[in-house]
Amino acid sequence: MTDVRNDTLELEDFDTILSPDIEFSGILRFEKPFLIRGRVSGEIDATGLLVIDEEAVVEANIKAARVIVMGTVRGNLTADERVEITDSGKLTGNINAPEIGMEVGCRFTGRCVMPEKKPAE
Repeated sequence: MTDVRNDTLELEDFDTILSPDIEFSGILRFEKPFLIRGRVSGEIDATGLLVIDEEAVVEANIKAARVIVMGTVRGNLTADERVEITDSGKLTGNINAPEIGMEVGCRFTGRCVMPEKKPAE
């Protein structure tokens, strides 16, 4: 059985929200929680939480601390902490993360690598 620890997320939890009517192409870098509701292509390099909403489409390689996929992602995903794919999430690409959670009903095509967690300093 899989376990997605997708705590209830509120809009107030996010410092930045990319609206559904926005399309972004390029390199996206951020530190604080970020919610994508639109379309992104390119590369995402972050140290914070990234949430890809149900209607969002992301075509990018992603590196972040924690990633929650509720929409569509095409690209490789690397997380320092955890990757979560909800029942509405679709991921085509490889995952590299110490923890991976997948809800029943999600779609995933790729390979998973789960390295040991880095010890706390």
